[in-house]
Amino acid sequence: MPADPQAPGGADCQMLLNQLKEITGIQDSAFLDAALKAADGDLTAAVTFLTEEQAQEPVGDVTASEPAPWEGSAVGKRLRHDARAALGADTEDDVPAVARAPESPGAQAADRHTADRLQETPPADSTNRSKRKRCEVWGENHKQNDWRRVGDWPVGMKNIGNTCWFSAVIQSLFQLPEFRRLVLGYSVPQDVLESCRSRTEKRNIAFMQELQRLFALMLGTRRKFVDPSAALELLRDAFRSAEEQQQDVSEFTHKLLDWLEDAFQLAVSVRSPGDKSENPMVQLFYGTFLTEGVHEGNTFSKIEAFGQYPLQVNGYRDLAECLAGAMVEGELEAPQAPAYGQQRWFTKLPPVLTFELSRFEFNQSLGQPEKIHTRLEFPRTIYMDRYLYSSKELIQTKREELKRLKEKMVVLQQKLERYLQFGSGPTRFPLPDMLRSVLEFVGARTPPGPPGPAPGPPAQGQPSSTLEGRMLEGPDAGAGDARFFLASSSPQQSPRAPLGPRGSPAGTSGRPAPRAASEEELNLVRTCLQRWTDEVEQDVQELKESIARINVSIEQMYCDPLLQQVPYGLHAVLVHEGQANAGHYWAYVYDRRRQAWLKYNDIAVTEASWEELQRDSFGGARNASAYCLLYTRGTAADAGGVSEAGRLQEELDALSPELRHYVQEENWHLEREAEEWDEEPSCSVPPAEPSPAAGPQELSSESGPDVLPGRERSVRSLSSEHARMAAEQTAQAIANTADAYERDGVEAALCEAFHEEYSRLYLLAKETPTPCSDARLQHVLIYLLQNNAPQQVVERTLLEQFADKNLSYDERSISIMKVARAKLREIGPDDVDMEEYRRWHEDYSLFRKVSVYLLTGLELYQNKKYQESLTYLVYAYQSNEQLLCKGPGRGVSEALIALYRRKCLLKLNEVAASLFVSAEDARVAEGVGILNELIIPCMHLMNGLDISREDLDALEAMRSRWCSYLGREDMDARLQLQLGELLPRLLDGSSEAVVLKEPPKIRPNSPYDLCSRFAAVMESIHAASAVTVS
Repeated sequence: MPADPQAPGGADCQMLLNQLKEITGIQDSAFLDAALKAADGDLTAAVTFLTEEQAQEPVGDVTASEPAPWEGSAVGKRLRHDARAALGADTEDDVPAVARAPESPGAQAADRHTADRLQETPPADSTNRSKRKRCEVWGENHKQNDWRRVGDWPVGMKNIGNTCWFSAVIQSLFQLPEFRRLVLGYSVPQDVLESCRSRTEKRNIAFMQELQRLFALMLGTRRKFVDPSAALELLRDAFRSAEEQQQDVSEFTHKLLDWLEDAFQLAVSVRSPGDKSENPMVQLFYGTFLTEGVHEGNTFSKIEAFGQYPLQVNGYRDLAECLAGAMVEGELEAPQAPAYGQQRWFTKLPPVLTFELSRFEFNQSLGQPEKIHTRLEFPRTIYMDRYLYSSKELIQTKREELKRLKEKMVVLQQKLERYLQFGSGPTRFPLPDMLRSVLEFVGARTPPGPPGPAPGPPAQGQPSSTLEGRMLEGPDAGAGDARFFLASSSPQQSPRAPLGPRGSPAGTSGRPAPRAASEEELNLVRTCLQRWTDEVEQDVQELKESIARINVSIEQMYCDPLLQQVPYGLHAVLVHEGQANAGHYWAYVYDRRRQAWLKYNDIAVTEASWEELQRDSFGGARNASAYCLLYTRGTAADAGGVSEAGRLQEELDALSPELRHYVQEENWHLEREAEEWDEEPSCSVPPAEPSPAAGPQELSSESGPDVLPGRERSVRSLSSEHARMAAEQTAQAIANTADAYERDGVEAALCEAFHEEYSRLYLLAKETPTPCSDARLQHVLIYLLQNNAPQQVVERTLLEQFADKNLSYDERSISIMKVARAKLREIGPDDVDMEEYRRWHEDYSLFRKVSVYLLTGLELYQNKKYQESLTYLVYAYQSNEQLLCKGPGRGVSEALIALYRRKCLLKLNEVAASLFVSAEDARVAEGVGILNELIIPCMHLMNGLDISREDLDALEAMRSRWCSYLGREDMDARLQLQLGELLPRLLDGSSEAVVLKEPPKIRPNSPYDLCSRFAAVMESIHAASAVTVS
């Protein structure tokens, strides 16, 4: 990164110091200033210097996030590595509103300047750095197609500096169909607008208008992401005032919903002044709850409204426990002290239920906010019946039962504890283990044998008993209850027996055993111990089973079908990653139409799994966790079953004219920006058209290799392609204006060339066509003029011809091209309907495609390649039908295509029939293949309601040919069997899906080549049959 000469001092220095504090967490300004000076103002070098030791340590728990498009570059990788190494898993790219005041516009501009500097190359590469283009912004990709929207995939939102929280909130709300409909349909009567006097009302209306534009773009933009700067600036302004200080992200969200509520109230107040019950925002997001309780011996009851319902996280395992804790205070915990206690019951639930999880708290000892990383689970579907006032009686009964079960659980656990922690001293052990050990001690006595020496002490280093052996082995020596024997020797140990000679039974086995006891005594003790052991183990087992049964009853307490009548499905999860003073926000939103979770992370929108959502949202193991949950009425299955086919297009069509115009204008600017990516003139000459004899080529009929197929191609891609086809004609028109260029300048030369070319093409369009020529193939303008296209479409098409970047032959051509491009940029959506403009160029592209298919099919037919010919002719006919339904001059002669399709089909039927009757296996298989792949599909396509008499006669002749083979004595039974399988499909295949292989595509690069091909083919076939070509 190049050093900033002003970085060591002044406002820039303070700005860099602030960024270093955010990145490194170091708050010592003098230390940071010294590091910045040592790095010569280089922010990246300063970060590396300050965090060199951490960078060498392995970083665990690095959060996986959606990569920005620039992260693939060398600079991006270096910056990401340095920042990650410096900050570990706790630091992200955005600083939340917690404990941070909003910046002034100047500071924000400085931040954006620094962000741009972060994207520049290191000093060593600065000399080779290219100039930044106008449409290039920080974090955007340098490839045009990488920031174009793909189909109807949801769009992302640009982060304009610590605004990822806004993206997460807005994306979650936008994906609510009812909320989106309300915002896009918002309007206020003119008299209400004129009567607005307060700054607050004007600001709320302005914010709604900006939000409308933002939502309209999110519906109809062709960009991969949208820019929310205008709406955000209004929201930020509110927090710059003295009475509205910035608090945290939740406060931002509250403020946003408050503004929406106030804005809609202006429209509602016209009908019902002061009545908020009819406010759509209140109806969608707000509910009510009843609070009942006792305070200082007095009962009270009150109803309150809520929007975002706050829930504490600490001390709870899941969302159900959070809600249960929020509903009851003091009553269950202190049932014998009724001086204080209260219960809450929801009396009305909104369609969208928002839970705000309190994951930030203020640490009094440290004097700063902290984030709560406690794990909290939440389900995809939650049943709200147990929190409703309508279920109060049933819930109170279950709460009493729950209370009784928990009390019983406590008693049972205390009993179990007495068994598992037995004894009166400081060290206690499980009673079953102690009894088994004593039983083992009694059983260590060996049967009586010959007298021997007196018992002696155990060998040195050996344990004196099994119990002592376990103690010496340590905590990992055995499994289960062995851990209870790991205490030091008990002070009540008996003194050691006197030393005796070796060789006693006890000494031989190495295990302690009773000495002064008879067999009768041992048997009695052994019997008692065994019985007591069995009794104790049975008691322990019964206690554990009772506790397990109570646990199951507690867990299933609210699984009553009567309490599963009000389901809410999870719609969105808003996630925060980082600490209280630094972090990043994104959202997971359930896409109803795709029935999948999508992750909205600034400009990136990707599909995500439920497992990934759980990993990022539950908390506990990482620095990422959910801070807000949005549930909508109904289950996830109900939401997934909603049909939304064509929803986006319907909503676009329903936009007001002003919003439609806004979207069109924005897309128009996008196309203008797209042109600037290709400002460098190209002197390349289009390659020659491939000959059909050279074989089919896999090229698009009208687009180059870098152009997306179908409707995803931009408006300019087709029109620019048509302009390039006429490059030679345009160059000639420019050459004829040499005198005007020298005499009057480039503007006059362009005007003269424009009018001269228009007049020439107009005269060609008025000429009477001949059987061997079609002027429409020469130029798109002839096609437009012959079909009475709007004059604005015609003039813009011709102007784009002179703006073609391939016109870089000489200085005059380049000058005229630049002026034409400037005039193109001046034409806005009000001057030309771009949708109509696109449709005309699509029609001409399809017309040329039909012509290529027709000519290729005719050439192949003349060369007796009937299989290849039929495929081209069938596709020419089908595509031509789409054009002719718009007008007779839009396509080519339907009769000509039908004639040669019919001829080719009859010829091919003769070939297939002769192959079939040959009785040779290979030839029979070839004939059947022709029938299945070409003849039968083509017959089904022809056999429609509007079939001509000639086509009907041809089909009957073909069927008769195959029916004549039935019962022939010279045809063996195997062929007769195959014929029996083929005839039903030949005679009636209406229920069969028509699948015909699409022919290879050939690209006609030059209009003159196509015209000459047309003339040659028409002359050739005209000698054989009188065909009239319009």
